[in-house]
Amino acid sequence: MKRKLGCCTWIFGDTELSVTARHARKAGLDGVELFGDIRRTDPVQARNILENEGLTVFSITPGDADISHPDEEIRNKALAYYDALMDWAVELGNPLISCHGQVTRIKPVSSQEDEDGLLIDATRQICGYAQKRGLSVVFEILNRYETHQVRTVQEGLKLLDAVGAGNLKLLPDAYHMNIEEQNPAAALLSGGESVGLYHAADSNRAGVGEGHTDFSAQIQALDQINYTGPVIFEVNAPGPNPFTPDKGTGFRDIVEAQLQKSVRGFRALAS
Repeated sequence: MKRKLGCCTWIFGDTELSVTARHARKAGLDGVELFGDIRRTDPVQARNILENEGLTVFSITPGDADISHPDEEIRNKALAYYDALMDWAVELGNPLISCHGQVTRIKPVSSQEDEDGLLIDATRQICGYAQKRGLSVVFEILNRYETHQVRTVQEGLKLLDAVGAGNLKLLPDAYHMNIEEQNPAAALLSGGESVGLYHAADSNRAGVGEGHTDFSAQIQALDQINYTGPVIFEVNAPGPNPFTPDKGTGFRDIVEAQLQKSVRGFRALAS
């Protein structure tokens, strides 16, 4: 199966979308996961820019939004962002909406039990916002250095059961699975039809083939569960601070080269 391949626009940092789109097109990609900057990005203009480079908007990755924070004001602000994000996404052609807790918050403010309950309730509300617009949602599974909630596919499946929304699936990421899963390919198999989107970066968050991740096994697992969606590369240039893609002069060219290698490597393994 020749899968559609894309990248997160976040990995190119704070730059004009037209520049990011050219990098993605030169890397040989089919589309993008667009960063959900609803204040600064006009959706109609963004769609035109991407379409002019032959790129589709596959999915949306959210900005900062702490949907499980015990402070009601913080939580409501996060939910209001997602509500607005849905209208923004409709104008982009109804892509998948990714959601997760606040990246960088790695421990509870109140208690794990309380915040897990808040996460379930907030995710249910987000799915409701999406349902009203005919959109689907994927919950991204992160690692312990980025979140204190939902770090494995099994935890994700429990979340799906608790939320009970028909338009909610999971987003496993090869980089995060390398940290949290005993066997990433087996984790994908356990996710089965609940896998709604898949992210890829090697064990060092570089391009496919630059680390020790067994992508052949993961591709086979995706085939076995009949996953037909795109593969979204979320690679980073080498350097400290995992919460910013900007690693200094020339990092965008490094990222483009990693994407090119990822496209070649993934195509070769999938053939």
